[in-house]
Amino acid sequence: MKKSHALLLLSSLLTVGLTGCAAQQQRDQITAFNAAWVQGDYAAASQAMKPGQGLTGKKTAEDERLLELLHQAEAHRIAGDTETAIALYDEAEEGIKMNDTQGAGSRMLETGMAVLLNDAHRSYTPLQAERILINTYKGLSFLQQGDPENARIEFNRADDRTRRAVEHFSEEIQEQQAALHEKDTTEAPNDNKKASILKSLGSDQLHARVDEHYGNPSQWTVYSDFIVPAATYLHGLYFLASESGDLERATQSLTRVAEMEPDNPRLAEDARLAEGLAEGSIQRETIEPLVWVIYENGLGPVARETRFDVPLFLFTRENDDPAYTGIALPRYSRRSAIEDGFQVDNAQDNIPELSPFSPMGKVIQTEMKARFPAMLTRAVTSAVLKAAMQDVAAEKLGVLGRYGSAMLSQATTKADLRSWQALPDHWQVTRLERPSSGQLILKNDSGTLGQIELPEWPYTLVYIKRPSRQGSIEVALINLRGQASGEHLSFHPEGDLSTTVAEAH
Repeated sequence: MKKSHALLLLSSLLTVGLTGCAAQQQRDQITAFNAAWVQGDYAAASQAMKPGQGLTGKKTAEDERLLELLHQAEAHRIAGDTETAIALYDEAEEGIKMNDTQGAGSRMLETGMAVLLNDAHRSYTPLQAERILINTYKGLSFLQQGDPENARIEFNRADDRTRRAVEHFSEEIQEQQAALHEKDTTEAPNDNKKASILKSLGSDQLHARVDEHYGNPSQWTVYSDFIVPAATYLHGLYFLASESGDLERATQSLTRVAEMEPDNPRLAEDARLAEGLAEGSIQRETIEPLVWVIYENGLGPVARETRFDVPLFLFTRENDDPAYTGIALPRYSRRSAIEDGFQVDNAQDNIPELSPFSPMGKVIQTEMKARFPAMLTRAVTSAVLKAAMQDVAAEKLGVLGRYGSAMLSQATTKADLRSWQALPDHWQVTRLERPSSGQLILKNDSGTLGQIELPEWPYTLVYIKRPSRQGSIEVALINLRGQASGEHLSFHPEGDLSTTVAEAH
């Protein structure tokens, strides 16, 4: 019997070692991606996230390389390669579909592994906000290609995912509560492990420790709904500009964003424009050609590990005093926005300044607040099971078992820190009538960065993405009606404008 327990402990440690190598490899990929991303080397960023081949030597399935696909797709989109970006985003969506439709057996096995080890052993599942942005970025890519019908599909999918996010979290919370409190007749009525988990989760002492070391999610600044304002805003702009657009949809989306971002005057102006067009108080033929500038600024938040001890009430032990053991939780931290006075100017016209909205940190906190009860439950459940395993190992194997199981618990108590790190810190927006000169000048505190020649379109979107001050400023000129292919321009920090203009394919 002792031999079988020793073999089980040894195999568990070996499994942890192998999965730890895989996790380290992915961390190394992310590090290399970020180094290239910050420098504006998007080809290198994409190459850094190229997934390796599986054990069979064949290409791994989409759900197993989902995180890599997201990073690669956005690296191609920011560089103007919309065709490759769309193809990679399509693969990512196939991976999401595979994850969402996996069988009950696979789901139970994956959840079991997460509880016994940690959440990083589950398949990477994008945040609802990330899913919404996948379709938003695809919609922008199709518009840049002059394909309004596929753009419409993607913007509608993003809007539908926004709506379904509310249902998703409501169902997740209900399922978690039911799982905790259901009475399983196949178990003994005094199931010690379940009783330990329930008492620990209900303990004021545990929640006081969480508040002290992690923070109280109820105090976070969040949106009133699960929304990515930038995505909903682009959905509204598309329908506002579209010849066959649904002005009621445009009004709903733009008004919703304006209400959630009341400090941004540009958003309120667009909501009023959509409402006027929908009601007929404003006629399209009276509107001068309009230009919207949307600016993705900086590096979005990333998850950092917060590790601390919590009290567990273990009914497997005779002592009623709580046993303190460690749990690890992910907490998102802001990286950086670019504060260098970036602005859009014109030699002749007065252009309203860019106004910030849709901070990615607030978007993610809104979602993490909803996810937190389930996340804490898994962490406490895992801690209780590992504590019980240590007791059994010590009883069966003595000192070897105690130290071996303690090593296993230490090695597996980790937070899942995976996230899509190509997202911005926040967005900014302004709107103007097309300048009579047909030109826009990009500036910052150091001077002029470059000049944009605007096409003669009735509704033009100048979409700028700038992850860092060191890297390039990437600009997509997009016909919001999709009646013509767009252009891609690169501006460099020194102020030299790349003369290479890539027509969208």
